[in-house]
Amino acid sequence: MLLSQLLEGIPVTGKYIDVDVKQITDNSNNITVGCLFVCIKGARFDAHKAAYEVLQKGAAAVVVEKDIGIEKQIIVEDSRAAYALLCKNFFERSSDKLKIIGVTGTNGKTTTTFVIKDILEAMGHSCGLIGTIENLIGEESVPSVLTTPDPFIMHALFKRMADKGLRYCVIEASSQALHQKRLEGISFAAGVLTNISQDHLDYHGTMDEYIAAKKELFYNCDKAIINKDEKKADYFSRDINIPVLTYSVTENAMFKASDAVYHSNGVDYILETKEESYPVHFGIAGSFSVYNSLCAIAAVCALGFPVKDVVNAAKQAKSVPGRLESIKHNKPYNIIIDYAHTPDGLEKAIDAVKSFTKGKVISVFGCGGDRDKAKRPLMGKIASLHSDITIVTSDNPRTEDPKTIIDEILTGIENGKDNIFVETDRTKAIKLALDKAKEDDTVLLLGKGHETYQIIGLDKKHYDEREVIAELLNGDRV
Repeated sequence: MLLSQLLEGIPVTGKYIDVDVKQITDNSNNITVGCLFVCIKGARFDAHKAAYEVLQKGAAAVVVEKDIGIEKQIIVEDSRAAYALLCKNFFERSSDKLKIIGVTGTNGKTTTTFVIKDILEAMGHSCGLIGTIENLIGEESVPSVLTTPDPFIMHALFKRMADKGLRYCVIEASSQALHQKRLEGISFAAGVLTNISQDHLDYHGTMDEYIAAKKELFYNCDKAIINKDEKKADYFSRDINIPVLTYSVTENAMFKASDAVYHSNGVDYILETKEESYPVHFGIAGSFSVYNSLCAIAAVCALGFPVKDVVNAAKQAKSVPGRLESIKHNKPYNIIIDYAHTPDGLEKAIDAVKSFTKGKVISVFGCGGDRDKAKRPLMGKIASLHSDITIVTSDNPRTEDPKTIIDEILTGIENGKDNIFVETDRTKAIKLALDKAKEDDTVLLLGKGHETYQIIGLDKKHYDEREVIAELLNGDRV
């Protein structure tokens, strides 16, 4: 593709030679002859320092944010935003051929995106998905590395979706991706807010910065779908100059859930609009399932579909891997795994399980290393207060000492409690939970969810809790 075609819609300073560009990259390790290299200043490395070197390796040109005095430089105001737009143009502006729904928030993004996809497909409309667990082009699964991928990967997915004839795509929009402008240039048919609670302060620094990053989604949407029960709802609705649809469990809203009934195989509630009311059944247990399903229904209705059709389609929504996922076995107690890894997510997951557990709730959890340390004592406190038995263990320790992480979790737990246990080895912690479980209890494994690995040091090792549970129950592991 010609450089001039790639730069369409991107203000540049100075003149450039209109050469043929064969590839785009922002990684100086991925230089190929004829590629366009985009210099991005990161937290650890400023790629402008590699500009001359990549030209020597055969790059056709470099995109920079300042004049660095080399040939073949193309100066832009913001190279992160430019990179996203370059990728969009490189993949023939395929995102414009799709109606894209962006979902942001601290918890519930993954479940909500899957439910939106299921609803649209149940009504006969093809839909792609980009998110934490996997990327889906119709039924084809593509492995996911980041919740919201690099712009090059993302727009490549959009092109594959458009080429396959898909009409819709739903995408998880992380705060980091919004802050880093990975979603620049994408026009969203609808932007969705699930909720806000503490997370990613290791990256954003403060809650204000975290929340501001989330709001960026709504400046490029046709409509906004906002959780009215969220304390920051007014902040997200303010100054975005688009129609705002609200949903709620406790407040008056355009989409209101009432008379919720919780059971082990899902929730039932009444969906009320200004005109009508409809019974809703959603097949994932827990109070947050009311919010997730209600949010998804409101989002699809915002696209112009009749409420009645959307509600009927929502009944066909499938369970989401690693989200209150019930493990099949022959013991007289329940085993459930969930991805909850924030204070709010932890509390909601435990309370959801308590709503249908006749016996005790035995929670097993840890906190990730090299991530927000401030939430560790908060999660310890929540787990100890809401669970009958709490087992603190390792999650993805990364380059931190697992014992140090656990010690920080324990600072949030009241001393002297006899229902708190510590086991650094996650497999041994799971075995301890299974050994303690009695009839009608629930063993709740938190933090890993859909993940099939554990990151220890810099190594990503295979670790699937489903396999661990099966082996422990069969006596194949000790």
